[in-house]
Amino acid sequence: MQNRHDPLGMELDHLAVTAADLAAGRAHAEAALGVTMPPGGTHPAMGTHNRLLSLGPATYLEVIAPDPNAPAPARPRWFALDRADRPRLGAWIARVADLDAALAACPVDAGRATAMSRGALAWRIAIRDDGAPPLGGAFPVLIEWPDKTHPAGAMEDAGLRLERLEIATPEAGWLGPWLAGHLANPRVIVTGAPAPTLSARFTRPEDGGTVTLA
Repeated sequence: MQNRHDPLGMELDHLAVTAADLAAGRAHAEAALGVTMPPGGTHPAMGTHNRLLSLGPATYLEVIAPDPNAPAPARPRWFALDRADRPRLGAWIARVADLDAALAACPVDAGRATAMSRGALAWRIAIRDDGAPPLGGAFPVLIEWPDKTHPAGAMEDAGLRLERLEIATPEAGWLGPWLAGHLANPRVIVTGAPAPTLSARFTRPEDGGTVTLA
């Protein structure tokens, strides 16, 4: 549960597989997880489209890529999609109760609060001017949903549940303790590494086994 006394009280919201092509990103996720990624929608302001899978009542997995049928935006696309190459787990997103207050308290450039929509769904999300996730994806992209209804509840659920999100980063020395103070989620682990990478492990519904997505 979000700590509303802490402007940076965060909850894990969703994970994003980034790709230059949506079909390639979908294939990457489906091969790793053994599930089908259902259709999502389009984001006209960013010229992107996605596929979405619920991971439970308030968490989901997204595959996102530039939409070749949409005009390119006048600014860099979010999630560094203008520079995407191979499909990979490229970002993790955390929700906050007050995006403006959270951004004012951030220890890094987490971006600007930006109103976004997909069909009838609307939200606010922090997007940096260069479009890149903070700290190369190690720091969460911050999002604010307008009410208590989370979109994961309307998504198809294949039963996968996140067991562990490992954030490897050269900034582990300060990022690990900082996240521990603002994100009460033992599934999120920070480890040291020369370059930032993300890896997520999930439990499978049919046999309790695990699968990994990176």
